[in-house]
Amino acid sequence: MKEYKIGIYQEPVASSILLPGGAKVNPQRFAEFLNQNAKEGWRVITIERESRRALVFFKIEAMVVVFEREATH
Repeated sequence: MKEYKIGIYQEPVASSILLPGGAKVNPQRFAEFLNQNAKEGWRVITIERESRRALVFFKIEAMVVVFEREATH
């Protein structure tokens, strides 16, 4: 049996304010996010990129990740 979870990775709102055009995903921090979940036994099934609004005027790029692993029950 498998279990699933949804993880959302996004940059802090402050980076959106400081960077023109909105905050982009930092590859190193995103890799750390994925590796942390991998250490817990999660495997990436799919990743979707989305643009989110922050504080009305700013955009933040976010990654929505679907993880899977063997159920621990």
